[in-house]
Amino acid sequence: MTLLGYERRIIGTALLAVIPLAAAALLLAWTGDFPKVVFWTIVFLVVIALAIVTWAMREVIVYPLRTLVNVVSAMREEDYMTRAREAADGTIFGDVMYEVNELSAAMRRRHLAVLEAAALVRAVIAEVEAAIFAFDAESRLELVNRAGERLVGDARPGRTAAELGLDELLALEEASTVEWRGARWSVRVSTFRREGETHRLLVIADISRALRQEEIRAWQRVVRVLGHELNNSLAPIKSIAGSLEEAVEGAEIAAPLQHNLTRGLGVISRRADALARFLSGYSELARLPAPTLRNVDLGTVVRRAVLLDPRVVLEEGPPVRLEADEDQLEQVIINLLKNAIDAGGTVTVTWRVDGEAVELAVRDEGPGLASTANLFVPFFTTKPGGSGIGLVLSRQIAEAHGGTLVLRNREHVHGCEAVLRLPQT
Repeated sequence: MTLLGYERRIIGTALLAVIPLAAAALLLAWTGDFPKVVFWTIVFLVVIALAIVTWAMREVIVYPLRTLVNVVSAMREEDYMTRAREAADGTIFGDVMYEVNELSAAMRRRHLAVLEAAALVRAVIAEVEAAIFAFDAESRLELVNRAGERLVGDARPGRTAAELGLDELLALEEASTVEWRGARWSVRVSTFRREGETHRLLVIADISRALRQEEIRAWQRVVRVLGHELNNSLAPIKSIAGSLEEAVEGAEIAAPLQHNLTRGLGVISRRADALARFLSGYSELARLPAPTLRNVDLGTVVRRAVLLDPRVVLEEGPPVRLEADEDQLEQVIINLLKNAIDAGGTVTVTWRVDGEAVELAVRDEGPGLASTANLFVPFFTTKPGGSGIGLVLSRQIAEAHGGTLVLRNREHVHGCEAVLRLPQT
């Protein structure tokens, strides 16, 4: 029943209660021996009484109910600031309005607590390093955190898992460790209900990076021990070998023996130098400083690195600025270009913007990668005279900037492609 219908019932009930009395008064006045002026005076007073009764019923009953309707309607619209007046006048309506006001205040406090809790959850999810995606029943994206945006690029709500390249991971039914995008990932899929519909939550964590960080810390500890012990031994070995070589050259010894001694001492000296350089390369990995970030124009850094070799073809990308260590970024690009040039063929470097990240690609036309298992193993190299630390150092720099470095064979053509992905300013 609407309030208007209820209002009419209240007024109708009041009139039904008063009309018999008014009719009896009018009947007595009509049948009695009264002057006409008295009769019309009684009629006037009866009409006034009926009007006063109607107004009083509206004021006492209907208006408070309309006030309650407005307060409850505001609560339904999540407006908890509206309050009912005269909420403590000691009447039953005053008590009702007081309780409604208290209910509105309690709901406001609870609403604020829910909003604050939701804001806290969103803030925590945004800072979590694992990528988090929420999909609806039709596998359309509803929520994603920053790590997820960095992982898939264009993560607009409404895109499907297939469009994001996550359909295979979303189909997993239990926690798994998978090889994906050249790395190892921990994948968890769970379900939750929202507005009666089943939704799925996909959590992806890169465990390869954590493992590599542990490896780097282990290398640093080993390097400190080996470097200290071997350097203490190599320096005197080289010095003694040099002194003996000089003594042998000035001594009166048979020519064949002198030649053999000189050659042997020379080998000892050269191997000591080689081992020292080996330790120096290892120390370079262990001593890599944290990047000093400042605003850098990527195009300027790439063009400067390309000038070092005329065989590199530059395909300009869009203007991009990054928060990066310019020296370390240039070193990564130089390392990638050097590897590509050694692989053979035309070398091309370009970059593009992908969501909130930028991807720099260095492509060659060489034989490609026979195996990726040892690409980032320190001191493993297939190139004569190679040190085996360039790619390891490059990936370490990329990850220190919050990015990734991936090497893969090119599709449909010969050659390899190195992709450096960094977050954009």
